[in-house]
Amino acid sequence: MLLLLLLLLAPLFLRPPGAGGAQTPNATSEGCQIIHPPWEGGIRYRGLTRDQVKAINFLPVDYEIEYVCRGEREVVGPKVRKCLANGSWTDMDTPSRCVNRTPHSERRAVYIGALFPMSGGWPGGQACQPAVEMALEDVNSRRDILPDYELKLIHHDSKCDPGQATKYLYELLYNDPIKIILMPGCSSVSTLVAEAARMWNLIVLSYGSSSPALSNRQRFPTFFRTHPSATLHNPTRVKLFEKWGWKKIATIQQTTEVFTSTLDDLEERVKEAGIEITFRQSFFSDPAVPVKNLKRQDARIIVGLFYETEARKVFCEVYKERLFGKKYVWFLIGWYADNWFKIYDPSINCTVDEMTEAVEGHITTEIVMLNPANTRSISNMTSQEFVEKLTKRLKRHPEETGGFQEAPLAYDAIWALALALNKTSGGGGRSGVRLEDFNYNNQTITDQIYRAMNSSSFEGVSGHVVFDASGSRMAWTLIEQLQGGSYKKIGYYDSTKDDLSWSKTDKWIGGSPPADQTLVIKTFRFLSQKLFISVSVLSSLGIVLAVVCLSFNIYNSHVRYIQNSQPNLNNLTAVGCSLALAAVFPLGLDGYHIGRNQFPFVCQARLWLLGLGFSLGYGSMFTKIWWVHTVFTKKEEKKEWRKTLEPWKLYATVGLLVGMDVLTLAIWQIVDPLHRTIETFAKEEPKEDIDVSILPQLEHCSSRKMNTWLGIFYGYKGLLLLLGIFLAYETKSVSTEKINDHRAVGMAIYNVAVLCLITAPVTMILSSQQDAAFAFASLAIVFSSYITLVVLFVPKMRRLITRGEWQSEAQDTMKTGSSTNNNEEEKSRLLEKENRELEKIIAEKEERVSELRHQLQSRQQLRSRRHPPTPPDPSGGLPRGPPEPPDRLSCDGSRVHLLYK
Repeated sequence: MLLLLLLLLAPLFLRPPGAGGAQTPNATSEGCQIIHPPWEGGIRYRGLTRDQVKAINFLPVDYEIEYVCRGEREVVGPKVRKCLANGSWTDMDTPSRCVNRTPHSERRAVYIGALFPMSGGWPGGQACQPAVEMALEDVNSRRDILPDYELKLIHHDSKCDPGQATKYLYELLYNDPIKIILMPGCSSVSTLVAEAARMWNLIVLSYGSSSPALSNRQRFPTFFRTHPSATLHNPTRVKLFEKWGWKKIATIQQTTEVFTSTLDDLEERVKEAGIEITFRQSFFSDPAVPVKNLKRQDARIIVGLFYETEARKVFCEVYKERLFGKKYVWFLIGWYADNWFKIYDPSINCTVDEMTEAVEGHITTEIVMLNPANTRSISNMTSQEFVEKLTKRLKRHPEETGGFQEAPLAYDAIWALALALNKTSGGGGRSGVRLEDFNYNNQTITDQIYRAMNSSSFEGVSGHVVFDASGSRMAWTLIEQLQGGSYKKIGYYDSTKDDLSWSKTDKWIGGSPPADQTLVIKTFRFLSQKLFISVSVLSSLGIVLAVVCLSFNIYNSHVRYIQNSQPNLNNLTAVGCSLALAAVFPLGLDGYHIGRNQFPFVCQARLWLLGLGFSLGYGSMFTKIWWVHTVFTKKEEKKEWRKTLEPWKLYATVGLLVGMDVLTLAIWQIVDPLHRTIETFAKEEPKEDIDVSILPQLEHCSSRKMNTWLGIFYGYKGLLLLLGIFLAYETKSVSTEKINDHRAVGMAIYNVAVLCLITAPVTMILSSQQDAAFAFASLAIVFSSYITLVVLFVPKMRRLITRGEWQSEAQDTMKTGSSTNNNEEEKSRLLEKENRELEKIIAEKEERVSELRHQLQSRQQLRSRRHPPTPPDPSGGLPRGPPEPPDRLSCDGSRVHLLYK
């Protein structure tokens, strides 16, 4: 039977065990060597009989033994020892003894002043006060710790309110008995107490304060806390952000010092990790507006820092704004009650079901406040035994009791104090200080208690208790997730070692962790290919038409009718139309056809083809109409200019217009070249229920001073168009043989000007609509080019085809004798000449008639003075005398008729 037991225990022996009292066991590879019990005591071996113990020499790793004493004696020192992996037992440097019990009546009282928040933002006193009372009972029952003293508690309800705490702090300090230490709970109350305590030489030990501000040793020189700083959550949060690949987070906080300083620390840590806090919101009492702002800013990963009562308000608003579900993750503080979202709260108008739906899936980070390893602490209790014992003392269910999670910290706070006082009083140290001699002016005892607290290191029910240089507890962080209405552990994180222990039990509503922002898919708006192809075909046909017209004009340049239309200018018009039509192709090219590197060249091609095409096409027509207006509006004495028109002046004018464009475009291209720019539109939600949004973008050709250059370009082009319209109108009735198609040129100018003046502003307005802008611009180019070519060249083709006027001027003269007889312009010129001659003759005749009339009047007056008028003839005849002068003169050809009345 004994052999069978040894075989069963053998697989558990990682390394062997060791011994009791003050002896040091031998370490072997089999476990720990059996040790001897203390004097007047024995050892209880769990699961083994006395005969079995006699038969073995080593016990397996993690095996625990318990010391017991005989009679009225009690164990002083470690009561339980555990076999370690290195083959030694725990706490072998501290002997265990059996001593006689000391009556409580002979022990001197040492008082602790405590403030427990039984209500308010964090009602942690509901569970922490029973835990403290339980710790005092356990400490006072030990004879190896403060054997001559008994710790007693004087406490008040601070309601987690600094104002209320001020009142009770005054009572604690100015009412007997003297308190050797103060124990506040909430961070806001601890800030007040710790700042004032140094004036009374008091150590402050908190069990529930997490504010990072309390780590300031200059401001709070005597402050310790078994509750780690809230900043201990931040390394865990950053680790989780990195684990799930989140680079953008948002925060919402209650405006209190603890949360503000925590968030400041988080901001520094995420910045170091390359993570950005994109949106930061805060509130005092009403979180409605901040939650709406989070929704508006598309916050996805949200860190919430607020007390439990405010958390219910926040998540009621979260439910209303639908800021939960598979697209969102909330990070909260883990020290709320487990059913905090189910507790009735008259300040919110959400049901329990609504709150449960809103909080589902959120992540909590909390300090490990209960030792996950079920090993025995310095009080000889395991963490599980502590929970069971505390639960029996509570009046309500643990989930409904505030501070239940922090209760192990309050329990260990009393043990940390007791051990420090034990060292100070001589129970474990050398000073031999009498604690009953402490008063508020005795800094020596305070300094010794401070040093003892600072060197604390023991195993408590909350885990290993040790303080850092700022007096804050160092601990692991527990990561939990609310799954199906209850919290599930999904991992632990040790920030000191950067060790994340992951259980892979996390669950997500969408099946996987959501993205930190809406996945934005950038899509370019490309030109409709059907539209581009259609317009390109029209443009190509237009170029073919321009080539046909140009060939026709060059081939028939010897014909007099063609010669009288200034064919070289018409050739330039055809070339200009071809260039303008060619500009349609780069105008329709975008990222669908070309790469990013080719885009600047396409932009320049658009500009140069349109600029030169307009200058050649419109400039040659404008030159014709300009010189027609100039020649035929001269004064009478300069009308001989009409007979001669020097072609070089026409070409110089066109060259001037083209040169201005070339110079302007060259300067533009050198100083501020066109490049590819992106216009971004409002995001569009896809029809499918996926966590993405579409960000439409459109490519443009632009430059830094685009509006300035367009103003210059459109300015003088617009003036040129308006001036062309005016000149065409002024010369609509002029006829000249030197430029016989100026009326057709005028019609073309009307067409080009109207289309350009309408299209230019419309395309600027429609620049964000690629299809409409391209359609307006390209069709205006196509139509103006088509109309110009048809108006200028088709009538010439028709005339030469229908009348057969294909001979040159010399051939026409030899065949007909006079080519001017059949020329309408020549007939018009001859008629005009004849009219001028007739006008001159009429003027001369009128002048002669005026002279004759004057002479007749003079003679009649002279005769009337010499010969008085004769009386009338009784017979009724006419009076005698010379005939009356004529009433008017009439000119008929070269004869003049005198007409009498």
